[in-house]
Parts: sequence; structure tokens; C-alpha cells
Amino acid sequence: MTYSTRAANNPTPWSSPIDENLLRALLSDFKDDRLGIEELVSRFRQMPYENLEFARVDHHRALRTGFPEVVFGLGKSPDQVAAIASSVLDKSDRLLVTRATPEAYERVRDVAPDATHHELARAIVVDRRSDPELAPGVLVVCAGTSDLPVAREAAITARLMDCEVEEISDVGVAGLHRLLEHLPALQKARVVVAVAGMEGALPSVVGGLVRAPLIAVPTSIGYGASFGGLAALLAMLNSCASGVGVVNIDNGFGAGYLAAMINTLPAYPLQQPEGGQ
Repeated sequence: MTYSTRAANNPTPWSSPIDENLLRALLSDFKDDRLGIEELVSRFRQMPYENLEFARVDHHRALRTGFPEVVFGLGKSPDQVAAIASSVLDKSDRLLVTRATPEAYERVRDVAPDATHHELARAIVVDRRSDPELAPGVLVVCAGTSDLPVAREAAITARLMDCEVEEISDVGVAGLHRLLEHLPALQKARVVVAVAGMEGALPSVVGGLVRAPLIAVPTSIGYGASFGGLAALLAMLNSCASGVGVVNIDNGFGAGYLAAMINTLPAYPLQQPEGGQ
């Protein structure tokens, strides 16, 4: 059986994304006797995760965190990536596969013809929402053209998480005048992602120019003494600028995800426990 026939031969009672609105609708249908107890239990049974033997897909994550499970493509075969993608899309309207190969993309297209491959960022994306409302405020800035794959991964992630993203590239500190030209955009941002390899100085410079929180991303770009990004990582951890947080080497996804959480947090107020003040 091919993965493209999986959904047809194994229909799922979840025909729309698993989120809080769907959960409320199900409980309302049960309360008003439009849904029987057995059907309700059957639907709930599939919510925690789906066992694919080689992977357990966390369908409950969207309810807990507001975003479906992201697939890390590196180290997975194209067939495995396609199977996980099919499972995610059975119950979600969004899919993000990071570190994906062109071969994995071809297999994912068998189960999701509307998938898009962002080759530079090595990401596969499906977004089946109609006209999502994007919150402005995320700015992704990178030092050099060689850092673009990591920067683009961050931007794609934040966009899929409901953020309007502006990108500025090739403004490293070796030509500081190129960065200062974009000062108005930097100072308007609500959260900045700064991506740099080599000596990793860009976040410190940007951090001294903006009032927004800054997420620094070291990349593995650089000559031998950069030690595959370790020099940039240590420089960013030791930044003299305030308000700078650092993610792992080449972790554009982590930076984009965190930036989106910061940018959209006012739209999702923290819920008090029952009886709390």
C-alpha cells in the first residue's frame, strides 16, 4: 500500500485539525446528543499519538502548544518522512518538515500534492488555511549570504506560525554601513532574529540598537578556527548587549519558533487554573 492511499483505506474520524475549537465543538455535540458516547471516545482515542512503529506522531501537541508536531527530516528515509507527513496532515492543516532532502519532498508530494519545497532552507511546508491573519513584528537579519539557509529556515517557521516576517540579508559587521541603512526596520521590530557565522558579532551590534528581544543564531559558516560555529556560539553567549538569547548552531527553526511565540504571545493570554486569581 502506498502512503497516498493510506487515508482512503484507513479513514479517520478527524476530518479537520485537532485544536481547541474542534474539541469544544465535539463536547458541545455530545452535550446536545448529536454525538454518541462511543463515537466521542473513538475520536478522543486517536488524539494523543499515532503509532507508526518507527515513529509516534504527537497529534495532541497542537492542543497543548498551539502548533502541530514538526518533523525533523535529517536521518529519516524519504518513505519515513512521507508516512509521518501523511499522519500529521490527517489531523492538521499545517506541516513543517525541516532539514528535508529533495528525495523526501518527492515522496511527500505523493501524500500532499500541495506541499512546497523551500530548497534553500531545506524545508517542506503545507499550509491549508485560507488567508491566515499574520501578526507583524518579526525581523530576521543575517550577516552573510552563506548564512541565508539558516535565516530562511527561521523566517519560514515564523510565517507558518502566524507571523509577518521581514528579512534583511548580507549586513554583517565587516560592512557596518549596510546594517545602519536598515535602522528604522530594526527599531520597529517586536522581536529580532540575528543569524551569523564567522566571529558571530552581528547580534551584539544589533542588540545595542534595538529595544526588542533578540534571538542570536550562530551558524557553522567560517574558516577553520570558527570550529564549525563554536566560535560564533561562544561569542553570542558572551554578548555584551542586553536582551540577547542564543539558540544552537544552525538552529534557524528553533529561533523562528521562539520568535513567533514572543511575537504572538499577547494574542494567547495564559489561562489561570480553575479557581485561580
